[in-house]
Amino acid sequence: MLLDVKELYKKIDCLMNKEVTLQGWIKNHRKQKEFGFIDFSDGTCFKHVQLVYDNKLDSFDEIQKYHIGCAITVFGEVVESQGSGQNFEIRVKSIKLEGDCPEDYPMQPKRHSNEFLREQAYLRPRVNLFQAVFRVRSTAAYAIHKFFQDKGFVYFHAPLITSSDCEGAGEMFQVTTLDLDRIAENGSVDYGKDFFGKQANLTVSGQLEAETFALAYKKTYTFGPTFRAENSNTKTHANEFWMIEPEMAFCDLAGDMDVMEEMLKYIVQYVLDNCKDEMEFFDKFVEKGLLDKLNKLVKSKFTRISHHDVITILKNAKVKWEFQPAYGEDIAREHEKYITEYFSGPVFITDWPKDIKAFYMKLNPDGETVAAVDLEVPGAGELMGGSQREDDYEKLVNRMKEMGIEVDEWYLNLRKFGGCYHSGFGMGFERLLIYLTGVENIRDVIPYPRTPGNCDY
Repeated sequence: MLLDVKELYKKIDCLMNKEVTLQGWIKNHRKQKEFGFIDFSDGTCFKHVQLVYDNKLDSFDEIQKYHIGCAITVFGEVVESQGSGQNFEIRVKSIKLEGDCPEDYPMQPKRHSNEFLREQAYLRPRVNLFQAVFRVRSTAAYAIHKFFQDKGFVYFHAPLITSSDCEGAGEMFQVTTLDLDRIAENGSVDYGKDFFGKQANLTVSGQLEAETFALAYKKTYTFGPTFRAENSNTKTHANEFWMIEPEMAFCDLAGDMDVMEEMLKYIVQYVLDNCKDEMEFFDKFVEKGLLDKLNKLVKSKFTRISHHDVITILKNAKVKWEFQPAYGEDIAREHEKYITEYFSGPVFITDWPKDIKAFYMKLNPDGETVAAVDLEVPGAGELMGGSQREDDYEKLVNRMKEMGIEVDEWYLNLRKFGGCYHSGFGMGFERLLIYLTGVENIRDVIPYPRTPGNCDY
């Protein structure tokens, strides 16, 4: 009976004293004179299986030569374990070597630094930490889709190559087929001769295009890669990362926050329910108290407070700030930490000063703030950001002029052709994964990170 290890654990009560066939890899091999133990995994679940063999097997000497990392097919009987640490083990009847592995295999059963494992990124999914990280990544991605699909959202595939700059910051990777060496000699660029007949870039956000779908389907979301040409080497920045960006017609800022809160709680609970072994591993070896933190978030009532009132609280706090809080200014990481501790839970900060927010955010009646929101969570700071979008054509045009931003006519036309009030938000997927796993560096929650100077694999 050919089984995955996941199936074996699920059906173990029915499989005791039955013969099974498993296929996977040797994680560790402890050899003794008359018997041996193999720590076996096939990647279908976080748990491993112990294989036991002895010198009664004709192939005993051959099995003892098998190295860590070898791919094998195992034929054996499920029996009650004689040792501690597991309830059952596999008594080996025979093992077929499917793929040998040399003794200098880098993933030996010892503690490796995350820096070393990044250098071996093509092998790191084989170690426990990254087995757990990337299974949680897969499960969380599914939970995101399930949440939105169950609520009737249409999944929109935003273009990766675009002529639009959603953020207006200009930190975009250019896409071109022009001969750069020739341009360097001539000193001029004729984009009319480029592939698309104009300057094109990798997208920084799918929001602007998603708004077109929201005004047709009412509820839509994007979930895909985005790119930022920031020369930043912090633990939380990467040049290629994934974004979740819902857009909702006939939805104001309050409704936007409702969806943000419900979505986050759903994803966290789904991961807790479906990755129990992985989450216990993170709680034990990566971030002590992680499970308590996540369970508390799921049960929390998210506070909603204006940026002005947050600044007042920070100014009145008896704290020696490194960066002094100020009305009209952004808040620092130390402020985010304080405000989540002050309210003992997640906090929506609303109504931000217009001068520090994007052009597309709806101007509030006071003329000084916009209907924007950031979600701050304990232990991570800002996790999501959203806004009600400006639906007034003239106000949007004036705002763009003020900021010196140009946007394609089609985006402005959305305000002409049956426009309505609408809202949306964005969440960096990797930032969510850092929060879910306790793993601190964004490079360790992306399979193959793209950071300044690093484009391997």
